[in-house]
Amino acid sequence: MLSAMASAGLGKELECSICLSLYTDPVTLRCGHNFCRVCIEQVLNTQDGSGVYSCPECRTEFQERPGLQRNITLRNVVENFLSTQPLQQEEVTGIFCTYCIHSPVPAVKSCLMCEASLCDDHLRVHSKEPEHILIDPSTSLENRKCPVHKKILEYYCTEDAACICVSCCLIGEHQGHKLESLEKASEIKKKKLSAILQNLFINRQTAVESVESLEEWWRKAQEKASGEAERVTALFIDIRRRLDDLEKRILREISRQEMEVSLPLSALIHKLEMKKIDLSRKMKDIEELCNMTDPLTVLQEPDTGEHDGGYKTTGEKDGSDREVGMKLISDISHTLSDLIKAVYTNYVQDSPAISLDINTAANNLLISDDLKTATWTSTNQKRPESAERFQDCQVMSSRGFTSGRHYWDVEISGSVEWRVGMCYPSIERTGRSYIGNNNKSWCLYRDRLYNNQYSVRHNSQKTRLPHQISSHRVRIYVDYEAGQLFFYELCDPIRPLVTIMTTFTEPLHAVIFVWGGSIKILEGAGNWNK
Repeated sequence: MLSAMASAGLGKELECSICLSLYTDPVTLRCGHNFCRVCIEQVLNTQDGSGVYSCPECRTEFQERPGLQRNITLRNVVENFLSTQPLQQEEVTGIFCTYCIHSPVPAVKSCLMCEASLCDDHLRVHSKEPEHILIDPSTSLENRKCPVHKKILEYYCTEDAACICVSCCLIGEHQGHKLESLEKASEIKKKKLSAILQNLFINRQTAVESVESLEEWWRKAQEKASGEAERVTALFIDIRRRLDDLEKRILREISRQEMEVSLPLSALIHKLEMKKIDLSRKMKDIEELCNMTDPLTVLQEPDTGEHDGGYKTTGEKDGSDREVGMKLISDISHTLSDLIKAVYTNYVQDSPAISLDINTAANNLLISDDLKTATWTSTNQKRPESAERFQDCQVMSSRGFTSGRHYWDVEISGSVEWRVGMCYPSIERTGRSYIGNNNKSWCLYRDRLYNNQYSVRHNSQKTRLPHQISSHRVRIYVDYEAGQLFFYELCDPIRPLVTIMTTFTEPLHAVIFVWGGSIKILEGAGNWNK
């Protein structure tokens, strides 16, 4: 006899993975997995229309409906296992033979007619009459009889969905109703339950596959997040190292230039100190001569005013000290310019280039084939009218920014009047809705009507620049999260023009207005997210 633990373990091994019960008429697929014949046939039936069949256990696919090989060995194991179970069941349930009064003997069957449980010995002498219905050992025999007539439940009323006895059919409340035998009604219900079980099995398989898929995506997401975190950490370590190296290099360069300038400046200061002492002595000698009363003595003394030792006495200043100071300022300015260039070189990363969206271009603008240059023309381009097209002199970029730090450069050629800047895609396109004349755009503006004055405009409010722009190249830089928009003149060194502080609420697109010339977007537009 198997121990309870060994029996339970063997029982799990002998369960069909579809119905989760012991194998009934076990069969084997080509992949080697076993199932109850009825269970696997129901699964294959549901797969008939899909054109491919698969094992419910390992998902191995078969192009044709697989044959089912009876597993006689497994069937014998199941039968042998079942032969060991009654005694264990009796010991678990504690149901004993009603007629063994001297010592408790486990029951193997219960009789509904006698309302008694029977051991193997008493079962042999028990009545074989049909009305003596035998069932597995049970203590709830009363539940198998009609509560009204105290007779065995033999029929099923389909109208009331109730199990009834003979008297219920003849004289009871179920007379005249449609009846079925318990066996037939049970088979019908089993078929319905089998269909439900099959649907549940399919749903469970779908759930299992969904869980596996989600777990795989989760694992990939974790790996990607971990990789990105490591990349960002390494990136910032490198940025900090480069910044430290850059700071040390700039400080060393400033110190070196300071030493180069300070040495001649120190010598010049010493020379001027000696000049001061010599001049003080000469002043004292002249004052003594001026205070003498003897004319002969005054005339016989050398005239110190005729020779000044090369010193200027006419009030003209020596410009050496000024030149040295200007050289120091110039050298430091160039050093800072080099610093700006180094920052650009090390911390600006190229991103997909900005291109003009021809669908937004006004019909008095020519757009180059590479979508980089907008040129004003007096010839109507006759592009199809649309809600997104500007009516006059303007064109917008195809891509926009919703986060991060970005810049783009333009070169102006022969334009009488131009504007460059950023706008929201919701900007008005009809009429003369020029950038800077509404609350959805910002621009740097060269105005031909006011002596070619340069200004920054937003919502028709303008701020004039205090100086002219000499370069034909301009940079527009935006920090979306910080709400900052910068304009630079691309000269050497690069010169900041103006900074705008605001809060951005929509995607930002590059936008160009040009009249009487052309504006080209230069290569190298990028983002400052690195």
